[in-house]
Amino acid sequence: MLCKAKVRVRERVTVKIFEKRSARSYDKKAANYNDTAEGRFTYGFNRILAGAVRMPENGRLLDVACGNGRLLKMLRQTYTFEGYGVDISENMVKVASKGNPDMIFKKAPCDDLPFEDAFFDAITVCAAYHHFPNVKAFANEASRVLKPHGKLYIAEVYCPGFWRAVLNPFIRFSPAGDIRFYSPDEIILLLRNVGFECEPVLIEGNVQVVVACK
Repeated sequence: MLCKAKVRVRERVTVKIFEKRSARSYDKKAANYNDTAEGRFTYGFNRILAGAVRMPENGRLLDVACGNGRLLKMLRQTYTFEGYGVDISENMVKVASKGNPDMIFKKAPCDDLPFEDAFFDAITVCAAYHHFPNVKAFANEASRVLKPHGKLYIAEVYCPGFWRAVLNPFIRFSPAGDIRFYSPDEIILLLRNVGFECEPVLIEGNVQVVVACK
């Protein structure tokens, strides 16, 4: 039992290290994120994911790792919904709140969502899954806050196997708090183990979109 407790403590310390890296990095980028190289790169992910999302009228949608709220603003062009966002970066939350004053944004990690059970119709994650220190804990939280038959949409970097093998040993040293890149099968297997049913994966260039139903 003592060994297991030590392992849990080490895991939590590791999570905190990556969370602090991400928060520090994105706090610096928040004010002009859309004009940065990363902001221009992730716009394509926003566009593809916005086209994949299906929302019930006046439903509730949570964007996890919402950044400056750009995806939620794009989705509002198509759907009427209650918008919520969480991000590890306090500055990103401030920018998102200013740009989307009728939506609710909170500073929170992906594995501790400050919402009640069965609250959302849909959850989105855009170009951020590779930052999550504990993807299983996130999947459990997503399942908790989703309504029955609610959907989880993940748009993530798609790297063929060779490039994942090359990049993953080094990505953990990124100052932006990156953890690792995942294959579509890895994402799907984890979500199925938590109880989700997954639709066929959409791959468009360097973007993969996984859609899972609770």
